Amino acid sequence: TGWWGPLSVLITPVTLLGNLGALSGIRRIPEPVAPGFRPPLDPGKPVFKRPAGILALIPMGLLGVAVVAFTALVLAGLVAGASDRADEPTLTAGSCARNDATWPEQDLQPESCDSSDAELRVTAPANGTCPAGDYIAYPEYSEDGDTSLCLRPLKA
Repeated sequence: TGWWGPLSVLITPVTLLGNLGALSGIRRIPEPVAPGFRPPLDPGKPVFKRPAGILALIPMGLLGVAVVAFTALVLAGLVAGASDRADEPTLTAGSCARNDATWPEQDLQPESCDSSDAELRVTAPANGTCPAGDYIAYPEYSEDGDTSLCLRPLKA
């Protein structure tokens, strides 16, 4: 996966430090000497002191802003997604719940099994399936967010 891979976190800094060592070696090379009677050519202005070099900074700057903005949005989405999950009520096998929405929609809320508002008893699926007559809870209501639970109606 290139520089997006997990090992890149370790390899990239080592590569950058190695490149800095090579750059210091390049900077120690003496100025070129022209053989014979001709003087050396004039290297001209540095690249970023030329109009074309300055214009090249615009797309490079926009690309840098886009990369930073994309990274910030991804991180904000991850944080927001984690906080949204923390707001969800969780159900466990053996507990009771009520549905504040009309089926098939689910707005499940944990409820004490002694309460008259309890409508459903939460059970774990046997062999991966729920018995006939039971509802299936959306996975986001489970503790791990991936497991579907069975909901057995308490009142017929």
